[in-house]
Amino acid sequence: FHPHPSPLLLLLIVFFFWSYFFIFCSFPSLPVFSLSSALLCSYLQDWIFLTRFCFLTDFGRLDFRFRYPKSRCCQNILLYFDDSSQWPAVYKSPKKNCYQKEAVLRPENNQVINLTTRYTWSGCVEVLSCVGGRSFRSVRERWWYIALSKCGGDGLQLEYEMKLTNGQSFWTQHFSADEFGILETDITFLVIFSMVFLLSCYFAYNLKGRQLLHTTYKMFMTAAGVEVLSLSFHCIYWGLYARDGVGNGSLKILGKLLFSVSFLVFLLMLILLGKGFTVTRARISHSGSVKLSIYMTVYTITYVILFIYEAEFFDPGEVLYVYDSPAGYGLMGLQLLAYVWFCYAVLISLKHYPEKQPFYIPFFTTYTLWFFAVPVMALIANFGIPRWAREKIVNGIQLGIHLYAHIVFLVITRPSAANKNFPYHVRTSQIGILLSSPKGEAGGESFPHHAYGNSSFLGDSQPNFTELFSIQSVSVYRCLCGVLAFGCIVGALCSSYLRTKSRETNYTWWIFPQLRGHNREPEPQPSTENGWECLAQGPNRTFDCAGR
Repeated sequence: FHPHPSPLLLLLIVFFFWSYFFIFCSFPSLPVFSLSSALLCSYLQDWIFLTRFCFLTDFGRLDFRFRYPKSRCCQNILLYFDDSSQWPAVYKSPKKNCYQKEAVLRPENNQVINLTTRYTWSGCVEVLSCVGGRSFRSVRERWWYIALSKCGGDGLQLEYEMKLTNGQSFWTQHFSADEFGILETDITFLVIFSMVFLLSCYFAYNLKGRQLLHTTYKMFMTAAGVEVLSLSFHCIYWGLYARDGVGNGSLKILGKLLFSVSFLVFLLMLILLGKGFTVTRARISHSGSVKLSIYMTVYTITYVILFIYEAEFFDPGEVLYVYDSPAGYGLMGLQLLAYVWFCYAVLISLKHYPEKQPFYIPFFTTYTLWFFAVPVMALIANFGIPRWAREKIVNGIQLGIHLYAHIVFLVITRPSAANKNFPYHVRTSQIGILLSSPKGEAGGESFPHHAYGNSSFLGDSQPNFTELFSIQSVSVYRCLCGVLAFGCIVGALCSSYLRTKSRETNYTWWIFPQLRGHNREPEPQPSTENGWECLAQGPNRTFDCAGR
């Protein structure tokens, strides 16, 4: 590794973008059910799964339109929830036939909708074009699974449109309950990471003027910049999704890939710093470069396999986490292997350069927590977080872990007189001289022993580098930190204001123009029967099939 842009880093980015196009072209995203498009389906089975959605306790709603030939009469909409006696008991149960899968439902709680004119409240007409809706009310947020059946028939054939919503707010309407807060969280972290990136650019400008802008710091800036791009794509995707309930799946995939690129670049930078690159040595040995290249290649390929596995093998009928897969466990294993390598590299660097303890000790301590945070988060997500809240919680924790890693590095490398942890002491203009040193390859690779300190620049024929660490730069740093805090406060206030204004606007039917003006009876009040909360017959029945 030379003090120039790493070919491995460039290869990593190119490889990920090719992977993006491969995944996007080979594995189309899962269908999203909304009124912007109709799906025409034909199945040989007599029971099929359509989609799932996590509804709120009081505001969940399903609006549908089903059309099918009269000769295919009569089909049913089945509404299961996530109790162990319902959906888990029937899904992927080959021993149960269609009738047995219907038997677990409670028709008195309105979990079966007969798509036939004989069913008064189905909304069907003679041509069997059925339009209607249902409201959901339960004791907590629940996953609901929608299926279709025609037991004892010759298969299913229909055209259907569905819209599943949670309330009328812009921030919740089209989102499943497990996705609440993701858009606001991503916007907040986008603002913070943008500030971190701008602050790193300011520090880099000072370091470049003092000839101390090394490759590892450029890698940190690359990781922060790619993180900002990733969050930008995620915010655009979730913003479009909040508007129409569909979004653009390619934006989400691209955001995930950029997130992975940022993670891998940052991981590579940590290992290089642990080995002393740009801190105690000018380059990595040939054998070390080969090992590192092989490791990062394996890590990258495992990430690509994880994306392909998620796109091809994840079952939409199950609530799965991305790390709950062979590739996910492989990534956790590689993360722990990287930590072992990181520990060994730091110990060797400290053995040969004990004067670098002010940098390496806090560096090792803080990033030990970071190395273990990802596997621990994955295990907690798999076994400790309820499935109806997993996605939004994991999203916030994951972004928080990345922000922690970037802020720690920004702090320990800040060019300030008060910073006793600053790692660099050799100028970039001196590295070429060290590499051509007549002491031999090993001697040319290592920097001269030198602890960080302001006195090292006194009496130098070069420009006075003590200006870089002058107290005046601390005030600028504090000013920028104040701007960062002010931006976070303004972003939070704007988000709160938009959320309040969005509650005052009715978004219920603007995406469902066909049903605008549809005569709807007022919602009946719930009654209690046999420990179940259910409502009387009506076109807008509200029910809680989950019990009390």
